[in-house]
Amino acid sequence: MGQVPLVTAGRTRTLERPRMVTPVFVELVTIVVDEYEPAIDFFVDTLGFELVEDGPALTNDGRPKRWVVVRPPGARTGLLLARADGDRQRAVVGDQAAGRVGFFLRVDDFDVAHERLMAAGVTFVTSPRDEPYGRFAVFLDIAGNRWDLLGPAEPV
Repeated sequence: MGQVPLVTAGRTRTLERPRMVTPVFVELVTIVVDEYEPAIDFFVDTLGFELVEDGPALTNDGRPKRWVVVRPPGARTGLLLARADGDRQRAVVGDQAAGRVGFFLRVDDFDVAHERLMAAGVTFVTSPRDEPYGRFAVFLDIAGNRWDLLGPAEPV
């Protein structure tokens, strides 16, 4: 166990945590979608992600499905595009973060990316604005989930 300093609300605390033997990272995050093809088109053709995997798989009870993974070029973390299976899953399509921004797409040139996405028909629900952490605008993915398009802060 190692001690890790943690700063919260201006106070520093020390937490005990187990030491990892090997580095860890988030490999996949699932986005529940209505259908595979429009979701692949959006993430690959519109956002510029790579289609990493698209193959047959089985549900836990043995029914056929697809295993579809996309990710930004050069990224380790990908998105598993999972077609909604049943009423409960259909109910979260487009609302996976309960109306909050739940996904964040970082770009080097905000204005170029924003213009390209607007031209591609992506729906932005806020205008670009600057915050201390950078320039951003909220857009909707193919399912209706909210994303922040994030770029560097505008020079002052």
